Amino acid sequence: MFNFTALPPLSLYVHIPWCVRKCPYCDFNSHTADDRLPEKEYLTSLFSDLEHDLPSVWGRPIQSIFIGGGTPSLFSVEAMDELLAGLRMRLPIEPMAEITLEANPGAIETGKFAEFYSAGINRLSIGCQSFNDQYLQQLGRIHGKQDAIRAAEMAHAAGFENFNLDLMFGLPGQTPQTAMEDIKQAIALSPSHISHYQLTIEPNTLFHHSPPLLPDDESKWAMQEQCEDILTEAGFGHYEISAHAKQGKQCQHNLNYWQFGDYLGIGAGAHAKITSAATQDITRSWKLKHPAQFLSASEGMHVSGTSVLNRQDAAFEFMMNALRLKEGFAKSLFTERAGLPIHQISDALQQAEQGKLINHDFSSIVPTQHGWHFLNDLIALFLEESA
Repeated sequence: MFNFTALPPLSLYVHIPWCVRKCPYCDFNSHTADDRLPEKEYLTSLFSDLEHDLPSVWGRPIQSIFIGGGTPSLFSVEAMDELLAGLRMRLPIEPMAEITLEANPGAIETGKFAEFYSAGINRLSIGCQSFNDQYLQQLGRIHGKQDAIRAAEMAHAAGFENFNLDLMFGLPGQTPQTAMEDIKQAIALSPSHISHYQLTIEPNTLFHHSPPLLPDDESKWAMQEQCEDILTEAGFGHYEISAHAKQGKQCQHNLNYWQFGDYLGIGAGAHAKITSAATQDITRSWKLKHPAQFLSASEGMHVSGTSVLNRQDAAFEFMMNALRLKEGFAKSLFTERAGLPIHQISDALQQAEQGKLINHDFSSIVPTQHGWHFLNDLIALFLEESA
């Protein structure tokens, strides 16, 4: 069915599902925290979950770790230190592995970043979303502009040379001018990475049930283009649809997703993708979603479901991820990571090239600027071929 000659790089995602408050736009698996976070109990469940997964990746080194949520920075430094120590005991982690912690400006105590850094976290992703107090209030955020600025300053003071600032555009009432002000403020804080993405209204969110009035498409397009120009001028390379980084500071964990690498996922609602050389297949799995279910699961029972990809699934999922990268990918990567010959997608490639959505030669496939602007249309060609 597949032909894997080498296994892809392996990453680890750890999900911590609690937040101070659920934001109205958020469709992630996050839950409002009670007065007491069950840190000890959750760590026990995380390690039990991981130990059940270990046979599927035995001996494979971990290239990167991403601790996401929720708001994982709500966990105490002691709990984070215990988490990292427990991971190191159970997994071979590369000495220079990127270890990222998501943090929200409204959930950080003075000095906590420095202690996280001492525990082994070497990259932060700070959820600013905006530096405008009016927009932050409309987004349901628990922090203000000064909290966001202070969080970035604390990251520098703690020793973090590598951190990301998350920013949204297309917010209720936002103009191209105020969107550019957000970008300029973010750049002034000297992060190594900026994620800049459009607010979208997702199902099962408060905004979906009570939609806010958003800027029109013309205004959102102007925001995107003008902000991208400012980021480029400031030395941030636009390497993925919503990701901009200083040279050498691309997010290694996310690159592994976009290049169809493997990843373990532990914690409530976490997902995994694992390639097996022995069985020559790709298996996806996902864990029990609600924290209470995850905490109460007996050993080895944290998995909620699994599926094995067929050839069409693998081809489509590879292209859906890899086409997000501005520099595209080598054809050999498709063969290596999807385990398939490139002719599996030859018809869709021809249609995409005729539509000027990609540049396609003997060695590489690169989305054009037009293809990037109409990425959903480009990806749909590969969904149609796999149907």
